[in-house]
Amino acid sequence: MQIGRWNHQSGDGSAPAKGAPRRSSRDTDRPSRPYSPRSTGGESAGPRRFGSGRPSGSRSYSSSRPSFGGSRGGARRGGFGTFGETEAEIAKFMNKTVVTTSEPVFVPEHTFADFDINLHLKKNIEARKYVSPTPIQDKAIPHALLGQDVVGLAETGTGKTAAFLIPLIDKVMKQKGERVLIMAPTRELAVQIEKELAGFAKGLGFRGMVAVGGTNITPQIRDLKHDPAFVIGTPGRLKDLLERKALVLTDFGTVVLDEADRMLDMGFIDDMRLILSKMRKERHTLFFSATMGKDIEKLIGDFLESPVIISVKTQDTSKNVEQDVVRIPRGKDKFEILAEMLKDREFSRVLIFGRTKFGVEKLAKALSRLHIHAESIHGNKTYGARIRALEAFKSGKVSALVATDVAARGLDIPAVSHVINYDLPSTYEDYVHRIGRTGRADMKGIALTFVQER
Repeated sequence: MQIGRWNHQSGDGSAPAKGAPRRSSRDTDRPSRPYSPRSTGGESAGPRRFGSGRPSGSRSYSSSRPSFGGSRGGARRGGFGTFGETEAEIAKFMNKTVVTTSEPVFVPEHTFADFDINLHLKKNIEARKYVSPTPIQDKAIPHALLGQDVVGLAETGTGKTAAFLIPLIDKVMKQKGERVLIMAPTRELAVQIEKELAGFAKGLGFRGMVAVGGTNITPQIRDLKHDPAFVIGTPGRLKDLLERKALVLTDFGTVVLDEADRMLDMGFIDDMRLILSKMRKERHTLFFSATMGKDIEKLIGDFLESPVIISVKTQDTSKNVEQDVVRIPRGKDKFEILAEMLKDREFSRVLIFGRTKFGVEKLAKALSRLHIHAESIHGNKTYGARIRALEAFKSGKVSALVATDVAARGLDIPAVSHVINYDLPSTYEDYVHRIGRTGRADMKGIALTFVQER
């Protein structure tokens, strides 16, 4: 892939024409075709790729437009709390997938048909076209079926949700009165888990419910009176329901902590401890995380009993994601560069990350004014508005979703062609989770990080 074929034919720095045709959406189940940089015979003032040693465009950009994001230029080094302020850190945004190397193909030990689970559940799995388990599913499901505590460490997009839902649905079917609590860091992830649950549990005669903040708590209290077998919620709202005595956790013998590292990052540790303290001391705990730090290790030691630790992590970032940086020359406007990139048909479904809620909202509106159909998702949006934006992006009604890191973890958005780090992430861990939104399953994806040159 050659970054830089963005129709840089004039030097006036003007924005794309208002009547510019909207690019079409298409299947991205393959790598994007290579770019062909245009030769201009002169020194480029446009963005250039890290380490290329050559220009990749010829347009001279105006810096008269406002910047959008956490800082002027967004990825400016020397800002506070960002990863990517040194050349060594910037190098971590690079991972060319041009050279293909032969790697061992994963061969699962089981098929879904092999598992000793409810026959109706097996039919639902088959109806969803599940045949061979992913590595985390293949290793975790047998232990979960035996009632063992499990710590599952796996990269994003590897099927962790099914790895805990399938054995726990079977458990609910076989153990009368069994109830399951699932904690997730964000509303969107909780809703996604409930949708997966509905698909796997279709026709099995039990229900699940979602308990998340940002929505009316009254319907959730009403739903809890029906004793749903699965309660899926965010720690803050679950704590609210406990305080109102609407949720009684002594009825629950199983708990799942999904994206546990993210819940720690978001400051939910006290809420998590309170919630777990209200459950039975003898419980079945499944713990899933993409990373393993000291805080995670302490959490595991405090909450799990002789867990089986399953790690299928091979590297920090997926090999399906080609990673590169886009250098923004000093004094140039990265918004115009972004807008020109999004005019290219290769950028069919693009997730753009910014650092601040205000900057993300402003950027989405600015793109929409250029007839680049964009939506935003951030913490200031209502729950309903966030879900509508996600659904519009998933369905292809909009081709660009501008988000804060609230969208970086857990969300399963199909066929994201590109992730663009418009603003630098706060940490390398955040970077890993951001770019994990593309290149999921067997698909290929591209991740680009804007870096402001000094």
